[in-house]
Amino acid sequence: MFVVESLHAREILDSRGRPTVFAECSLQGGIAGGASVPSGASTGTAEAVELRDGDPQRYRGLGCRNAVANIQGELHAGLQGKAFELQSDFDAQLVSLDGTPTKSRLGANAILAVSLAFARAVAAAGDEELWHYFADLAAVKPTALPRLTINLFSGGKHAGQQVAIQDVLIVPVSTQTVDDSLAMSWDVYQAAAEISLQRYGMRLLRADEGGMAPPFRTPEEMIETAIDAIERAGLQSGKDVALAIDVAASHFHSDEGYRIGDEVLSSTAMIDRLRRWTEAYPVVSIEDGLAEEDWPSWPGLLSAIGDRVLVLGDDLLCTNPARIQRAAASSACSALLLKVNQVGTLTEACEAMQLARKAGWQITVSVRSGETEDTWAADLAVGWNADQFKNGSLTQSERLAKYNRLLAIESETSFPTNSWPIGLLRR
Repeated sequence: MFVVESLHAREILDSRGRPTVFAECSLQGGIAGGASVPSGASTGTAEAVELRDGDPQRYRGLGCRNAVANIQGELHAGLQGKAFELQSDFDAQLVSLDGTPTKSRLGANAILAVSLAFARAVAAAGDEELWHYFADLAAVKPTALPRLTINLFSGGKHAGQQVAIQDVLIVPVSTQTVDDSLAMSWDVYQAAAEISLQRYGMRLLRADEGGMAPPFRTPEEMIETAIDAIERAGLQSGKDVALAIDVAASHFHSDEGYRIGDEVLSSTAMIDRLRRWTEAYPVVSIEDGLAEEDWPSWPGLLSAIGDRVLVLGDDLLCTNPARIQRAAASSACSALLLKVNQVGTLTEACEAMQLARKAGWQITVSVRSGETEDTWAADLAVGWNADQFKNGSLTQSERLAKYNRLLAIESETSFPTNSWPIGLLRR
């Protein structure tokens, strides 16, 4: 049993300079663990609710002092002196103390920070690596490290919305280690920087997750420039390095349809556009290809492209068990983008992961556009045996800290890197 002695918290800044929350959980016996939580820009409507102060005179309303006060006040009072055997018991108490379905009263940012801090404290009490604690929590036996999907170019809400789609990512598919995957991706990133300067006169300016954001005129230009960067690096597209596309379609969808440039596409036409991309380019994953509430159209998307690429749900699913069950029942997608702060506790995220596995889906553990230097997401990706890890680009300390954590785990375990799903690589 682990007895909570105290909770402490403070407001910190994320990678975009916006406030977020750090929490520390101290257990009786002198062991403590701390964790900081991220925040997203491209957020689904079904996500658990961050608590922001709303004071326009401070951080334009984005402050997190109320979330911090809730940790040090009501959550501390409700947990101090209580004993917990399991993470699930602890998280259930957090959910009960909040009392709302979206964690909006005390704040999902406050609740997740405490959930993670308790996990880190318990792992430290058992002299256990955090990834191993996460594995025990999910009753998973890790056998490999996740395949990396690395941000190269950004548009949408992660950049200046110069192009509708949000990200084009590179996926090193011929490598066997994280070390080699990073080295190969670095070559492609540098080649992309050279192309951006030569074609667009643009020096290395970066979007939220470290990707470059030249003034592409169309999504196709964005994708084709990524292929050019792969080839400039001396690699074969589709064989050495493939592409993943984060469409984030909810953010350019309205009652009229999907607006891409001057075109407004119906759901059927949007599916056809995505199908053509998967046939013409070395794409192995399409994320949020349709809007989060366009439920009737998602099975058609899976039917059209699911034999060639992962159909990955982010805003559609929001790491929400109920939405995952609905998507599985309707054959809406084939993979879950797992973001713990979308649901608010480790236990609920674990349930979401297990439901996705039961449906036969792939799992991509993802960080957020507003990140911190905390590395728990890398441990989670390993502990839950994620197929892929989406961590942004090869720049900025909040991204590199997590890649460096994977390198450390690789050195300690000698785990190989997960293969991309058979049948989803271009021949």
